[in-house]
Amino acid sequence: MTKQTTPLRQRMIEDMTIRNMSPSTKKIYVAAVANFSIFHGRSPDKLTFEDVRDYRLHLISRGLKPNSINPIMGALRFFYRTTLGLKEVSEHIPYARRADPLPAVLARDEVERFLKAVTDLKMRTAFITIYAAGLRVSEAVKLTGRDIDSARMVIIIRHSKGRKDRFVMLSEQLLGILRAYWKRAHLENWLFPGPDPSRPITTRSLERACRKAAEAAGLDKTVTVHTLRHSFATHLLEQGVDIHVIQDLLGHRNIASTTRYARVAINTIRQIQSPLELLNMEMAAPT
Repeated sequence: MTKQTTPLRQRMIEDMTIRNMSPSTKKIYVAAVANFSIFHGRSPDKLTFEDVRDYRLHLISRGLKPNSINPIMGALRFFYRTTLGLKEVSEHIPYARRADPLPAVLARDEVERFLKAVTDLKMRTAFITIYAAGLRVSEAVKLTGRDIDSARMVIIIRHSKGRKDRFVMLSEQLLGILRAYWKRAHLENWLFPGPDPSRPITTRSLERACRKAAEAAGLDKTVTVHTLRHSFATHLLEQGVDIHVIQDLLGHRNIASTTRYARVAINTIRQIQSPLELLNMEMAAPT
């Protein structure tokens, strides 16, 4: 039996549709408000800021981290501000302060070891493409043959995060790898098809292959597919590429998301001269 959509839920969905929010965001927001309502056993339009506060404390008691709590708070803020028109309630729902750990990054030789440890042709080509162009795994699985523009030497990333299209560079080496792969795999549409050729490979399949390759390569770091994107950005920064160019290549809306890589660009950090080098100091004798 299909669960009936209430008028209130339908209005929230329509509010999100008007704002061109992605299907995944709609799903997350609707579920978040529904769970909030279920927790209190009342319709969400009958609940107050104090109810939001109690629910937040419940989430924290369950051990949820800020990265998990913030999307829920974002959903409730949207619901109160937009669907209910209660801006004053929305403004009193703060986001949790998130930890800002350094992104995991592989050195160039580690990237090479990782890629050479991937035995499956499709998986290896997918990982090479992700590193070469700095793609999100969700962007890589959606690539088709028409997205590879060899005339202009760019890859077209369609409907990425925020539903934005962008271009990334297509290197000569990657183009050669993709052409050879296309012929050997006898592809028709999807660059990385799944078991059903009419559908692309899943992100979960790539993550499984990534864990297997990282282990085979003897990497002791926590390597995910996203680590390749982190490494792409960091290596470009170390090559001297302007950070605003890197921001555009990654599709970051906020430059702060990109500047995180300056904290892990080891080669760049090593080239910075300490002010101590400008002094004439000798080792002080112990007293």
